[in-house]
Parts: sequence; structure tokens; C-alpha cells
Amino acid sequence: MEQQKIIQYGDELYQALVDRKTIAPLTSREPGITIENAYHIQQQMLARRMEHGARIVGKKIGVTSAAVMNMLNVHQPDFGYLLDTMIYNEGEAIPVNSLIQPKAEGEIAFILKHDLLGPGISNADVLRATECVMPCFEIVDSRITDWKIKIQDTVADNASCGVFVLGDQAVDPRKVDLLTCGMVLEKNGEIIATGAGAAALGSPVNAVAWLANTMGRLGIPLRAGEVILSGSLAAMFPAKAGDNFRVTIGGIGGCSVRFY
Repeated sequence: MEQQKIIQYGDELYQALVDRKTIAPLTSREPGITIENAYHIQQQMLARRMEHGARIVGKKIGVTSAAVMNMLNVHQPDFGYLLDTMIYNEGEAIPVNSLIQPKAEGEIAFILKHDLLGPGISNADVLRATECVMPCFEIVDSRITDWKIKIQDTVADNASCGVFVLGDQAVDPRKVDLLTCGMVLEKNGEIIATGAGAAALGSPVNAVAWLANTMGRLGIPLRAGEVILSGSLAAMFPAKAGDNFRVTIGGIGGCSVRFY
């Protein structure tokens, strides 16, 4: 794809974010678009955000659970970047009109104390590099109309990242079974989903290792101090004004978020 088109689509996605309006899928306009093209477009969109003062505070893995893969008809994981402008505090209210078509996902966040640069990163390396894990919500949001996305669309759109919320506890990852820990997701006081750590590529640790190795092949490290979102443990659920969500993860803790 020509550089001019990469800049055009990256700028278009950035403007959609600013205007809170959706655009037609890139894959419907560029049938030959590759995943590599899409990551270049993602970089252009990020560059525009950083020109306006945003800074990178972490990375995220997207499309890790079978439930989300089936919902989106996207069948491989992807990655995106977390920015300081995406952070909300535990229990803080999120204005729905700051997003476009938000959906809530319950996840496990990893906070790193050492850099991870793949390839060749093992699960043991991930655990050694992790300061703590925390329950979290990622509020995903697509700038693509009606979430009609293929893998190239979500990649270009920074892996459909909206905002995120870290929970109320930080736990040593060696003191909890991240494979079998159960997750309960509630919406307005009713249980709407359950899951387990194994939903994210077999284990959230597998997911972080995948991310470190995938980004490492591009020369991009996961850095000490960064937040790494390891992927949804169940389906994602639409959020509207007045909704309250809570996720509870066994052995780790809980996280709440509300919308107005």
C-alpha cells in the first residue's frame, strides 16, 4: 500500500476518534489491505494522538477469547497501544458520549517491573518480569461502523481500544493460578458472563508471552512500568448510560465501572 494511503486512513481513523463518528470498514475500500498495512495505519493514527500530547503507558492484546473471536468473526489475536488519555480510575464514571459504540470486557492486567523483548520470551520470563496482576476492564470501542470489522480493520483502529480501568487490588502473579482463576462479570447487579484465565489463549501468561514475542520481532519491547492488558476472559457487552459493570476474578480481586 502506498504511504499516502496509509497516512490517509490513519488520519481518517484519528478524525473519527475526535469527532466520535464511525467510518466505513477499510477492508470494504481496500480489498488487498494486509495486516502489515493495517499496523502501519495504526502507527499513523497513534502518531496523530501523540502529536496532541498523549503518551504510551502500555500495550493490549485483542481478540484472545473464543467468545470474542466468534462475536467479531476475527480468528487471530492482535495488539494495540494504551495511552495515558485512556485511563479511568476504579469506580469512576465514564461518559458514554466520550466514546462511539463501547463494549465492556473483563480482563487481567499485568504491570511489568522489567522489560520484555522477544522473540524467545517464555511464560517463566513473563512471570519474572511481572510486578503484579490486577483485575481490569477494557472498554473497547470501534471507529468502524457497526463493528463490521475484519482483522485488518481492528488492527488499523489500534485494536479497537477505547479506555481502561484497573481494579482495587494488586497481586503477585506467582500467588494465584492464572490458568484456572474464575471470572464473574456482572451488569447492573446481574451475572451476565463467567470465564477463567484459560479463556485468553489458554492462559493470560501465554497471551503476554505471545505479545512480547510478536512485538519483539518488530523490535518493540514491553517496558518496565507498562500496563499490559492480556485479553478478554469472556464475551464483550455493550455499555450505555446508566449501566454499572463489575468483574470479580478469583484470587485477584474486583473492578467496577459505571457509565453516564
